[in-house]
Amino acid sequence: MDFCHFLTSYMPDPTVGSETHFQDMIDQSILADKLGYKTVSIPEHHLINILMMPSPLQMAVKIATLTKNINITTGIAVLPLHDMRTYAGEVATADILTNGRLILGVGSGAFSWEMERLGSPKHESKEKFIESLDVLHLLLNKKEVSYKGKYYNFDPITIMPRPISNPISMMIAAMDLNNIKNSASKGFHVQSTVLSGTKELLIQRVNAFKEGCQELGEKGKLLKLSMQRMAFAAKNENDARKKNKLAYEYYKRFDNMFTGPGKVKNGEIEALPRNQSIEELTENLIICPTNEMIDKLSIYAEAGVDEIIISSDFGQTQTEMIDSMHRIGEEVIPHFKNTKSQVA
Repeated sequence: MDFCHFLTSYMPDPTVGSETHFQDMIDQSILADKLGYKTVSIPEHHLINILMMPSPLQMAVKIATLTKNINITTGIAVLPLHDMRTYAGEVATADILTNGRLILGVGSGAFSWEMERLGSPKHESKEKFIESLDVLHLLLNKKEVSYKGKYYNFDPITIMPRPISNPISMMIAAMDLNNIKNSASKGFHVQSTVLSGTKELLIQRVNAFKEGCQELGEKGKLLKLSMQRMAFAAKNENDARKKNKLAYEYYKRFDNMFTGPGKVKNGEIEALPRNQSIEELTENLIICPTNEMIDKLSIYAEAGVDEIIISSDFGQTQTEMIDSMHRIGEEVIPHFKNTKSQVA
């Protein structure tokens, strides 16, 4: 099982400053490359101080100039917010400037507050995403593309420059079992998460992915299933307790955006009370010493997950983040390095 470092881009204290905040993420990416992470993943969100990344393709190019081996994923680019006729050219440019290390992860958008303010409300975004994905895939892989649909209607055009990857690797964010299966059956890598779900839900999602790969045939053996989890390699149990409390504060803001009312002022998300207790959250997250982390992640490897996406930034210091990355890179990743996925 491979490991991906997710740039959570959480800035609870704006006085830190954007320059320092972004340099921290760049330094994390450079370290991930050195420690043997397979991928670094970059979110796309606008107008808010959580998962704050308005331009993941720009960040991908920056990271590529400072690293040697690591792949760089957009996790997840929100297609309904872009015009595919210009976005395809931006993707092709990023593919060139990352020397083919770009994996384009795409989705329909997660936060209603954000989507509504950017002119693509959630009740429309899924339908628009399906058409946008179709248009983007055509533009990246064919010349002289024309299209007639609900959201796009244009005469033949050719995206220039042409991408150097043939094709550019694309990953679909999917939670629904049918969407996971359908995405794999169409030749896309899949990113998912179990959030607060059970082991049974994990197995269901893995099996849905496998079914899609089988439908695709021989090419399905090349596809990757990634699972994202909040995780942190704590120094000890006491450190883990402190970090779980910090993560609880993070989720007060995340829930506000993901399932809540979307209360935001000056770009800062308000922390709202949570129904889930801190004990329940601690049981669900993977914020623990490395021996416990290995045990918890073994469930994913045994199920057949190809890549675990580690989201680690919930408000701790950069030094603590770096220390956790070292523990993961030096103690956890080697344990799973030779673990073969059941999908492959």
